[in-house]
Amino acid sequence: MMSIFLRLSTFLLLSGWYLTGALAQSIPSPKEHFGFNIGDDYQLATYTQTEAYFKKVAAASDRVKLVDIGMTEEGRHQYMLIVSSPENLKKLDRYKEISQKLARAEGLTDDQARALAQEGKAIVWIDGGLHATETVGTMQLIETIWQLVSRKDPETMRILDQDILLLTHANPDGQEIVTNWYMREPKAEKRSLDNLPRLYQKYIGHDNNRDFFIMNMKETQNIGRQLFVEWIPQIMYNHHQRGPAGSVLAGPPYRDPFNYVFDPLMVTGIDALGAAMINRLNAENKPGFTRLGGSVFSTWYNGGLRTTTHFHNMIGLLTEIIGGPTPEDIPLVPSRLIPNGNTPFPVTPQKWHFKQSIDYSLSLNYAVMGYAARYRDELLFNIYRMGKNSIERGSKDTWGLSPKRIEAINDAFKNDPKKPTSTSANAALAQYGMLPRGGGMPVKYYDTIMKAPVLRDPRGFIIPANQPDFATAVKFINALVKTGIQIQQATADFTVAGKKYPAGSYVVKTDQAFRPHVLDMFEPQDHPNDFQYPGGPPVRPYDAAGWTLAYLMNVQFDRVLDGFDGPFKKLPYGELQSPEGRMAGAAGGGYLLSARTNNSFIAVNDLLASGVDVYRLPNGLGSKSGVEAGAFFVSASPKAKAILDKSVKDLGLDVTGVAKRPSSSMVKVSPMRIALWDTYGGSMPSGWVRWLMEQYHFPMKVIYPGDIDAGDLKKKFDVIVFVTRAIPPVRGQDNDIFSAMEREPKEESTPEEYRPRLGKITAAKSIPQIKAFLEAGGTVVTIGSSTNLAYHLKLPVKNALTEMTSSGTERPLPGEKYYIPGSVLRVSLDSTQHATWGMPSQTDVYFDNSPVFKLSPDAIAKGAVMPLAWFDTDKPLRSGWAWGQSYLQDGVAAFMAPVGAGKLYAFGPEITFRAQAQGTFKLLLNQLYSTSLNNQAVSMIGK
Repeated sequence: MMSIFLRLSTFLLLSGWYLTGALAQSIPSPKEHFGFNIGDDYQLATYTQTEAYFKKVAAASDRVKLVDIGMTEEGRHQYMLIVSSPENLKKLDRYKEISQKLARAEGLTDDQARALAQEGKAIVWIDGGLHATETVGTMQLIETIWQLVSRKDPETMRILDQDILLLTHANPDGQEIVTNWYMREPKAEKRSLDNLPRLYQKYIGHDNNRDFFIMNMKETQNIGRQLFVEWIPQIMYNHHQRGPAGSVLAGPPYRDPFNYVFDPLMVTGIDALGAAMINRLNAENKPGFTRLGGSVFSTWYNGGLRTTTHFHNMIGLLTEIIGGPTPEDIPLVPSRLIPNGNTPFPVTPQKWHFKQSIDYSLSLNYAVMGYAARYRDELLFNIYRMGKNSIERGSKDTWGLSPKRIEAINDAFKNDPKKPTSTSANAALAQYGMLPRGGGMPVKYYDTIMKAPVLRDPRGFIIPANQPDFATAVKFINALVKTGIQIQQATADFTVAGKKYPAGSYVVKTDQAFRPHVLDMFEPQDHPNDFQYPGGPPVRPYDAAGWTLAYLMNVQFDRVLDGFDGPFKKLPYGELQSPEGRMAGAAGGGYLLSARTNNSFIAVNDLLASGVDVYRLPNGLGSKSGVEAGAFFVSASPKAKAILDKSVKDLGLDVTGVAKRPSSSMVKVSPMRIALWDTYGGSMPSGWVRWLMEQYHFPMKVIYPGDIDAGDLKKKFDVIVFVTRAIPPVRGQDNDIFSAMEREPKEESTPEEYRPRLGKITAAKSIPQIKAFLEAGGTVVTIGSSTNLAYHLKLPVKNALTEMTSSGTERPLPGEKYYIPGSVLRVSLDSTQHATWGMPSQTDVYFDNSPVFKLSPDAIAKGAVMPLAWFDTDKPLRSGWAWGQSYLQDGVAAFMAPVGAGKLYAFGPEITFRAQAQGTFKLLLNQLYSTSLNNQAVSMIGK
């Protein structure tokens, strides 16, 4: 009997081993699936192949759960692979719940948080492929998945036991586009990623990494929901390329400045992970990791895939590595060869292969995953601690430090006639931070600023429901919702600080875990004055210096400095909001739509497409009517009512019915034939405007330089839009940094379908055709640097930001005197003009060293130029960094100029910037309708 039992046991054990082995062997390796090893030179996988591999691995491995997180802009499925031990995968819901509870830190004691941290698993996000031409990202993701599902070594098993890994493809469409382009060449050695003919994301290309605080794109929304609502990982690792010349990669920690709203635990968490990453590479004899001041990357900006996580208490990691499927050389950069704190282990010049970049990436991934496994409970507790800190800070009086506050403390000391005097010895020591005991400034100067009640951080923000464009305010609220912010809404009218607010108003309090992000979306950024050395040139921020979204979207809100409450309901996390529109009044005569509401343009385009007559009211209905200049009037009809009923429901529009047609003057609105400039390879600003026009239902055609050079433009189009970097400077393209970076392929080496996109706007061929279009009655809208067209046309305007040299020549102001990287500035404008209908008398604009104009003395009197927006103060900065901003005073930011029978609109600021600047969309949208008033404006400009 015992022998039978032993034989049966042996059989079952062997059978179990065989079945387990067979299952493991059924997981295909990358070589078996793709036909090559990941990292082989000259080889890339398409997304179609990668998607199939993900499905095979998920079906064969008990370590993987495949999650479809949503559709891309081109209609592909976007996948996240959750990788962990089989035991952990069975309890994913519980581990997700723990991660959410600890990250949000609501109602937990420290002891409860520690208990959850002991129970939970570290949640680690690793992505790849966001910037599709950075091909290491996607390929390392595939290899990492394979290693995790196939390896059984102690390190991998510990990682699988202690971590839940969210391995996410960031840009499926881009991988398909880029790989097909690279692999089209049959001869491997001739393959190249150069000259990709289109953007690798349907609309915005590289800017897909600038969309994460507003989340306009579908891919961003898919990723954002997993990061900020569903999983809220403690660590996220975003793979990118390319490292600084003479190094292999740039990684954490990053250079200053970091954003002042961060919890210090997040900053030091980056330091700790960065140490783990560089130590692993050093231990494996993999040189070339540079950090800190060794690269340009910082943690100031919000809006990137990595950087937005910083404002949510996650340890967000970025590496930028060299390499690609085509072998390359690490160049000789002598200054990089001396070891220092930035680069402790320099790399020497050498040939570099794709496999090396994959191996480095795998080592970095294992360093991050291994750190999470070893410090799992600490990571979980620390994200709770950061959230709790935020809740506590938002529940009491706090004063945030920033450069302006430090400047105010210094000024208080400087301007005090009774301040203590310092000895010359102490002054000398102070230069080196070596003051004697008791030295320094008296604390009363700190208290003067940092205990001033008026300078407290806000306890919350109220967004009134009765503001002119509440639908856009709700879009702002939804941007917060998508990033995991707790939103409250009033269920009844209420009063705070003596001001009454209607039911339906939104409340965003700062006593919540993601307080840094709340402050960053409502409050101005205060970028330091950052120069290479005193009196020297500025250090450019990695991206923007200021971006306050509430300003850019022209959202009306109130900052509340004291604790407050009211009839507020907390909305579920991640629940998108829809504005409630209404149809009011008898509509026997027709309907009124406000020009102040962006969504009115959607309704108007739907009406026009259905053949309904729409008019604009140049003078409104009088100052007491509340109906502003430029408001829309829609003739009453069953068709109009059906469309407007739908707009009220879907768009949150307020529509006012009127008993009879207005007696004041009206001008009929007609759709225009719209052309939008683009270029070979794709322009990101053009892509953003293309997306914007689709959202607002404006039919348009994308055109290329060859279409312009062909002439007869007025026969085809009524208006042409040139976004920034379309029109070259008068001095020639060779001096234009962006043109110098954009090299086109030869026509014979370009696939035939893309050849019509080749070419550039030139002074010799293109400008005469644009001028002829204008003179024939066409409208041209120029944005940003494309306002160069005004100089090509020799209009009576000049650059306002110049100075005279000692030799009597004029030159642009140097960076030591004037420098304004991407920031939010305020301009004044005349909202009675057709071009500015629906705008307030002052508005915030996105400004990135943008053009500013000075008009010739008699330009207005002669009817040659009509100013639309200008700087009426020497301090227009609202958010960001504006060195030498006083030079802007009295400068013209935007104007309209007649050219023959047509009109040129020149907008220096980026009025459509990344589809974030929704407060200035109307400056474009107004120009896309034909009205009889358009031509009247040309003839009456001098009056």
